[in-house]
Amino acid sequence: MEIAVIQDKILPMAEVASAYLDRGVFFGDGVYEVLRSYSGKIFALDEHLERFSVSLAKIEIHGVDIKQIRSRLLEAFEQAGIANAKIYFHVTRGSALRSHIAPKELKPNFFLTITELDDFTDQKANGIAVCTFPDWRWHRCDIKSLNLLPNVLARLDAAKKDCEEAIFVNEAGLITEGAGSAFFAVTDNILQTAPLTTNILPSITRKYSIKAARQIGMEVVEKCLTVEQAACANELFIAVTTKDIVGVVKFNDKIIGSGEVGKYTRLMMVKFATYVQ
Repeated sequence: MEIAVIQDKILPMAEVASAYLDRGVFFGDGVYEVLRSYSGKIFALDEHLERFSVSLAKIEIHGVDIKQIRSRLLEAFEQAGIANAKIYFHVTRGSALRSHIAPKELKPNFFLTITELDDFTDQKANGIAVCTFPDWRWHRCDIKSLNLLPNVLARLDAAKKDCEEAIFVNEAGLITEGAGSAFFAVTDNILQTAPLTTNILPSITRKYSIKAARQIGMEVVEKCLTVEQAACANELFIAVTTKDIVGVVKFNDKIIGSGEVGKYTRLMMVKFATYVQ
């Protein structure tokens, strides 16, 4: 008899709930999105759904109705009644006995949560510390996949060093992005960040940060930074859905600028706020 053990309970495989057989658990075989609301209004929903659709196509998960996901999301958001919410959802290829090759006609699984967004007021006012970590991720970070173990390990290391974020550095010594954020440097009035390639997530917040920079008169250069260049920048900041723009005041134990959130970073924060009002 084929059996499974869940905690201390032994049961026949036929009685195992499908959630335990999800290919997202076995292989990280799925993609996800995170978005947020401001004062009861979801920000950049269409752009997040478009990116999600692209990720699904790139890993060949078919049969997912994006319009249906949008409807489910909006209904859940209305029912939750949380003004400033974090909305997470993912789709996996489906549930089946563990095998690298999925059965044909497998039905994708959908999961969504809506939770209260944490208060990052102090971080935004005072800035954060970050540290570097080797970029051990796979080579298709343009796909927002569920394979996040390198990100978890990077964040664990950062937490041990009392840092809020880990910044990935590849084998060439170049900074790619944060474990959960886009990474930017400011020198004079020039904003620099890594270009969008297959090793960079096409972040929605990155897009709006670049838009903000240009609208306040900054020059934008999409070119990878070395660790040394980042450490010598006038200002650093990260951009992430749940926090928007957050200044970095310490990089690998080196104080950045005056040790306070920089002038251009603050100007961009103000401009970014106009997009969500």
